[in-house]
Amino acid sequence: MLKMLFLFLCLALLCCSSIQAENHVDNERSFAIDYENNQFLLDGRPFRYVSGSFHYFRTPHQYWRDRLRKIRAAGLNAVSTYVEWSLHQPEPNKWVWDGDADLVKFIKLAQEEDLLVLLRPGPYICAERDFGGFPYWLLSRVPDIKLRTSDTRYLKYAEDYLNQVLTRVKPLLRGNGGPIIMVQVENEYGSFKACDKKYMNKLRDIIKGHVGSDAVLYTTDGSSRQALRCGSVPGAYATIDFGTSGNVTYNFKLMRESEPKGPLVNSEFYPGWLAHWEEPFPRVNSYNVTKKLDEMLSVGASVNFYMFYGGTNFAFTAGANIFDNYIPDLTSYDYDAPLTEAGDPTPKYFDIRKTVSKYLPLPNVPTPNVSVKGDYGTVPMTAVLRLFDPEARHLFGSKTVHSTKPLTFEALNLPHWLVLYTADLPVGESSRDDSTLHATPKDRALVYFDDNLSGVLSRTHNVRSVQLKTPGARSLKLLVENQGRVNFGNVDVEDFKGIFNVTLNDFEISPWNATGFKFDTIFESSLDAVEVKRYMEVRTLSSGPQILVGHFNVSGDPRDTYLNTAEWGKGIAFVNGYNVGRYWALMGPQMTLYVPAPYLKEGLNKLVMVELEYVPENREINFQIAPVLDRLRKPKLAA
Repeated sequence: MLKMLFLFLCLALLCCSSIQAENHVDNERSFAIDYENNQFLLDGRPFRYVSGSFHYFRTPHQYWRDRLRKIRAAGLNAVSTYVEWSLHQPEPNKWVWDGDADLVKFIKLAQEEDLLVLLRPGPYICAERDFGGFPYWLLSRVPDIKLRTSDTRYLKYAEDYLNQVLTRVKPLLRGNGGPIIMVQVENEYGSFKACDKKYMNKLRDIIKGHVGSDAVLYTTDGSSRQALRCGSVPGAYATIDFGTSGNVTYNFKLMRESEPKGPLVNSEFYPGWLAHWEEPFPRVNSYNVTKKLDEMLSVGASVNFYMFYGGTNFAFTAGANIFDNYIPDLTSYDYDAPLTEAGDPTPKYFDIRKTVSKYLPLPNVPTPNVSVKGDYGTVPMTAVLRLFDPEARHLFGSKTVHSTKPLTFEALNLPHWLVLYTADLPVGESSRDDSTLHATPKDRALVYFDDNLSGVLSRTHNVRSVQLKTPGARSLKLLVENQGRVNFGNVDVEDFKGIFNVTLNDFEISPWNATGFKFDTIFESSLDAVEVKRYMEVRTLSSGPQILVGHFNVSGDPRDTYLNTAEWGKGIAFVNGYNVGRYWALMGPQMTLYVPAPYLKEGLNKLVMVELEYVPENREINFQIAPVLDRLRKPKLAA
């Protein structure tokens, strides 16, 4: 009996020792700043990271591991990602954390691929995303809200969001054995005019309450004293960002004014650049990238590439910038990054890998190859509906709302894309020979007098008037397009959409009917059952936009492909119900829409297009194996 008791006690002590040992190992997991020696400490040892930005929401979740593995194969040891509020809370009482929104899965995959994680939860992220990642409904719930400030109404929603995110990722912090080593407070706040220190202190406290000492809090700001002053907050390590044109010595000296001690960090080093409609696609020379990278690594800096893999702004997620004028972002977020929109390595990828290998050991991971794409040929498209048809409004339109003034998208609870505003023209004014319609569009409006396309109002080009060329017209249609809420610029972030100050010869037009079009159920709709009208109108669509349907076959396993819209006008495309984004071939520079293989299936596939302005005479469109992102063209319809 005593012998059995002795054995039991020995086993208990051994078990206890094992548990203590495991806990001891977990407790040794840490990430911290060694200010005395100007370095990071990972698990107590000197460390520096070379990281690549990859936003999980810009590619199907089926590709996450592939992209992460390619980042690791380039020699990088960390990945940086934003967290997009609007993705996870699309409506006030709806939270989404699965599929392409499974943030926890993404972080765990990064750890499995031997990558540490820099987490940037915002709540504002910019990122060339619609509204900088904010959910649209913030503007409908509190129309006079002051975003990115200490406005308590905004902070209530922001805190709820941050609590949701940080509660989920807490087990994945480095101090808890996970891969997350750094968590950013806000995002380049120094570039925002508010400079509200009370707000930044509040966000830091919220985030710190979840993170504690299990990861390092940090801020990221542009290369100016003002930006670093307004964007930094005590308790978060202040870092800087700059690209290939920036002077390394000068920028790190500037950072030292905010952080006299600690590691040097470039949190956004740009190997490419963002792109807009109606502008040339930007390219950044590989030699300039590796030269600047080598210079930073040679002085011991940590670097995060923005972007290492860009991906795609599917559906209506692309935002817009405002500098001198409003310029919407492309659907493609290729960014001229080391990995293309389809995840293929470029010569820049291998040049960077070679440079990184001078400072960090390369992993035992095969280097990637360019994937084989699918050439699915020509697809005949059949026009089945006009957007203005009753069937289209029934299938895709919201309930028509009556008002004395045109309501905003936000007041109509419409997140994106299109609202049709209709009104009767004042008889006396419309009968004049010199009648002119005036309005302020946000962002672009097709103008129809008596159902005939008569002109375009444009925020980008500051076009705010259209002449009534046919006196006596009785009805007015304004099809207003939200081209993306502002994500960055020198204006207030509260970017309401719609049409404002509509007059005919300074005579205010009223009342109005408004119908929104969301197109989020197009695959489930009964389009196939609609009696085909076979509209004969081609080229410029004078009588209104068309909804077109086509089918194509995929033999064997689906492959990534590109839909070439070059002969079409402006609109959106759906493949098997997946919105692959906006196209604007009338302007460019992007002509192709990337279609990832997970959106396809073996056998018969369905393509739906909502074309606003121009249909080629043959009504055909092609799938091809190569992208076209850099072709500007003279528009067929003046903007």
